Amino acid sequence: MLDDAHTPVTVVIGPAGWGKTTLLAQWAGGDAERRPVSWVTLDETDNDPVRFWTYVITALQRVRPGVGAEAMAALRVPGLEPLDVAVPSLINDLTAHNGQHEGVLVLDDYHLITDRRIHEAAEFLLSYLSAAIRVLIAARFDPPLPLARLRARGQLTEIRAADLAFAPEEAIGLVADVGGVALGAGQVAGLVYRTEGWAAGLHLAALALRGAADPVRRAEAIRGDDRHVVDYLAAEVLARLPADQRHFLIRSSALDRMSGPLCDAALDCDGSAERLDALERAGLFVVPLDEQREWYRYHRLFRDALRQELGRVTPAVTPGILRRAAAWWHASGDVEAAVRYLIAAGDQREAADLLIAADDEFLDGGAAATYLQLAESLDEALVRADPRLAIAMAAAAGFSSRPDQVDRLLDAAEAGLVGDDRPPRGWTSARAAIGTLRATFGPAAKLAAAVEEARRAVELEHDPTRDGYVISRLTLGVVLAGLDQQAEARALLSAARQGAETLGAPVFTRLIAAGALAMCLLDEGRVDDAGSVVAESASNAAGLEAALGEAAGGALALLRAAEGRLAYEAGRPDLARTTLERAARLARAAAHPSQTARVLVTLADALLATGDRAAARAVLAEAVEIAGTDTVFPGTLRRISAAEQRMGRGAARAARGDGRLFEELTDRELSMLRALQGPLSQREIGQELYLSLNTVKGYTRSLYRKLDVASRSDAVRRGRELGLI
Repeated sequence: MLDDAHTPVTVVIGPAGWGKTTLLAQWAGGDAERRPVSWVTLDETDNDPVRFWTYVITALQRVRPGVGAEAMAALRVPGLEPLDVAVPSLINDLTAHNGQHEGVLVLDDYHLITDRRIHEAAEFLLSYLSAAIRVLIAARFDPPLPLARLRARGQLTEIRAADLAFAPEEAIGLVADVGGVALGAGQVAGLVYRTEGWAAGLHLAALALRGAADPVRRAEAIRGDDRHVVDYLAAEVLARLPADQRHFLIRSSALDRMSGPLCDAALDCDGSAERLDALERAGLFVVPLDEQREWYRYHRLFRDALRQELGRVTPAVTPGILRRAAAWWHASGDVEAAVRYLIAAGDQREAADLLIAADDEFLDGGAAATYLQLAESLDEALVRADPRLAIAMAAAAGFSSRPDQVDRLLDAAEAGLVGDDRPPRGWTSARAAIGTLRATFGPAAKLAAAVEEARRAVELEHDPTRDGYVISRLTLGVVLAGLDQQAEARALLSAARQGAETLGAPVFTRLIAAGALAMCLLDEGRVDDAGSVVAESASNAAGLEAALGEAAGGALALLRAAEGRLAYEAGRPDLARTTLERAARLARAAAHPSQTARVLVTLADALLATGDRAAARAVLAEAVEIAGTDTVFPGTLRRISAAEQRMGRGAARAARGDGRLFEELTDRELSMLRALQGPLSQREIGQELYLSLNTVKGYTRSLYRKLDVASRSDAVRRGRELGLI
């Protein structure tokens, strides 16, 4: 079925132990030269969009070096969702490889993925699959992907439990190979009937027959047609193993994955690598995770049975195993694994301390969602007791697109403050960090309060040698610029930019400050100063854009927009248009909605200057749509409104000049025409425009007369024909 499939997507669906992974592994290894296979084995810890797509791209790069390089860079940008840039970039790369041999991407154990954002991005990938790649998904149940749509289009191959079940004639060989006994066809058929052809059940049954005095009678005694048979058979298998092997199996089941050195450290023994190799060769459900046979895991069903035995026989040893495993992972540089094992061992305080110390490592590496997931595993009381942890969690929530959690976590941080003597690393004041985060991720409805929080943060962060000094000023400066308070914003952004350079802050931070400052200077008419900022940032900007592509939009959109405005001021409208179109691409990909709308308004003006009125209207309409659906600063809203008026006045003058309009419309009439496009009644339009109902009616009558129409719909239609709206 796999060989004959000519569909871009194949799903292999069946309960645990039905041979999904084995099937795909055997098929994938059958003709690797013709069919390069990229394989990702998933587990519960992969419910982080950044981690998931990092693993996918890494797997693809092993058979196609260089593919997804720009996508991988985009994944490292904090706060940027993979679906915004990384996944589209990956699809483009795969499409560019269409001339190569067909490749295969295997996503094994996909049922363990529960994050909605991963499913949405996976659906996007499946919808735009390149002809050069097939995707095979193995799961215990149907994943939340558009299988029905793929099925209807003939783009889906399905392999299910009925296809995976062993027939009696197939089971004869399995039982003989694993159990070392030759049963008659009747006995094997009985086993198949009682296990429903379930591969894991047959395998365990065969293990239970090893060395049995009467294999036939033991085979007939094996009952059960559901997964509970695992417990019985595992107990039977374990009871017949040598004591040291049984002891190792049970204790090592506390570990999610195993290597010789890890097991030696966690189990306080030696020779673990040899034991793991022997267990794999004995067919005891030990699965190698790499070609070098350095890392292993137990089959999930067998591990569950072993863990039940561990809890029953020696429960007191488990915390010690987990603590030693945590220490080994920490020494190996894997803080995440160390934290997971500490939490499992019940050492929450130590886990919290590790998380507090490693917050920058997670957030700067694009692993904010993983950080938040780990921290949310801790007791709420522990989070409330340490403001540093709550602050780091709030930042992680903001950067992983969960702004609804930010206020709650910052409230917990404030409630836990006793004085202000335990600020986060790089800050003088915990209160300043809290205020800056509220201003960064707070809802638009609380903008006034956020400004006051940010002002207090700037006052508290007075030490220019700390990161908090730069971040607090940059945050307040950006907000004030969005409120058209340019003079104060300029001073703050200038201080932030200078401080970032002095501290050697990440280039991303330095370019954000430079772009915001340059736009602010242009708004004040200080063209030469803005030009100096853009010129001084040119080298860093080019390097970042070359490295990240459109993922650099969060840092570069405003800087490129300032560059475009400078070209416009210099009387070079064509260069301004080209530069601003580039700025708009960057903004759409990765910038804040308010920044995107601001860039689009600037582009609309440049397009109008080059005479492309249709393109200008389209771009301005895009800005209006953003303003209607996302958080946009008041200053940007005013610029959109002013641009609409300019567009309408320009169109009205053009229509008047060529005789299509006999009398020019006033600004108020143009505003009325724009309002008539929407669903508001005349009374509601009056409320929006602060006009009485009678005044609205008067403007409407005047508008109808000038447009020579008799109804609202005709007025809107005529306005669009003339390019007024």
